[in-house]
Amino acid sequence: MIEYQNIFEEVKQNSRKLTRINNDQINFVLHNLAALAVENASFLLQENEKDLQRMDPENPMYDRLLLTEERISSIAGDLVQVSALPSPLHHVLENKILENGLSIEKVTVPLGILGVIYEARPNVTFDVFALALKSGNGLVLKGGSDADHSNRAIMTLIHQVLENHGFPTQAFQLMPPDRSATKGLLEAVGFVDVIIPRGSQGLINFVRENAKVPVIETGAGIVHTYVDESADLEKAKAIILNSKTRRPSVCNSLDCLVIHESRLADLNELLQPLLESEVQVFADEQAFNSLEPNALISKANESHFGTEFLSLKMSIKTVTSLDEALDHIAKYSSKHSEAIVSENQENIQRFLLEVDAAAVYENASTAFTDGAQFGLGAEIGISTQKLHARGPMALKELCSYKWIIKGNGQVRF
Repeated sequence: MIEYQNIFEEVKQNSRKLTRINNDQINFVLHNLAALAVENASFLLQENEKDLQRMDPENPMYDRLLLTEERISSIAGDLVQVSALPSPLHHVLENKILENGLSIEKVTVPLGILGVIYEARPNVTFDVFALALKSGNGLVLKGGSDADHSNRAIMTLIHQVLENHGFPTQAFQLMPPDRSATKGLLEAVGFVDVIIPRGSQGLINFVRENAKVPVIETGAGIVHTYVDESADLEKAKAIILNSKTRRPSVCNSLDCLVIHESRLADLNELLQPLLESEVQVFADEQAFNSLEPNALISKANESHFGTEFLSLKMSIKTVTSLDEALDHIAKYSSKHSEAIVSENQENIQRFLLEVDAAAVYENASTAFTDGAQFGLGAEIGISTQKLHARGPMALKELCSYKWIIKGNGQVRF
């Protein structure tokens, strides 16, 4: 950590100044950053292209790495949306006056300094900065080498805006892409208050096993959709197609279709739009035998269940009952997002109550598990754990609280 201690000390020292900045000033900076991102789209795309040239387009991470003018405009829109949200700070959660006259308030405050480790997703640099600034947190970013040119270009714009408005630029820093920087960040006890990893299961496991700083896991998305025996076929077709093909490289995309055996007669029709979209299907024996031959369909093996594909691939599991569907999901779920397609209210209620996941859906696509879609402006990640935060994490989840006690000379006997 000694190699990077100067970075951590700068962030810690400068982040204290964030408490002096009011919400209107923060909102103005976010609006300016949104405008600057759009104005400098050609610069961002040029730097992004340097990263893209080093990655195989067949790599599932390629789509996550890719910036386009449309995506930059969308990012700018998210920055503006974050600025429009109320500040999460200085909210009085509880207050009371004791018999001895002490006034006690429980008030929201920043977590402190966030350490965010992420892979080839340059949009995260914008999103995390906006949320950290709005919630009064200092920030140490550790991006992957795959996106280093893109991340540095984005940080250039961020520091430009901060400097223009007299904000403490050194409260928000991007570390080198080296692995030694990851180790340094994970061991930054006394400087960083929480580590939030965003990326593959391998990255998350590494962070959890090696961090000396507290970790909030934003886990992999192994996502299921269960088509119940009472499911509406047209709803199921639309939901499954959208869940799988909208953006297959992201964590809310469908990995396993769980289908009641009574609906196998509909499976060819259900899969037709997916096959037209070149989705490769791994079907268990019962489902495979009910399907018309197709080069994209093959028999599943155990490895196809509990896998986050992050590509145009999915598995199919046939079940004989809701109980069996719930058992399968409980065994393989990463507790990210799970859905049921059904017209049976009793089954729906059981599914919503019994499935242990951060987001559980009734007759809707899991593609909606996203901070912006939930009205949070953006997200710092989707937590799959239960302590402190769960699901899309945004402004409120980046706060803790402290007790403020006001007296007039009281002493305790």
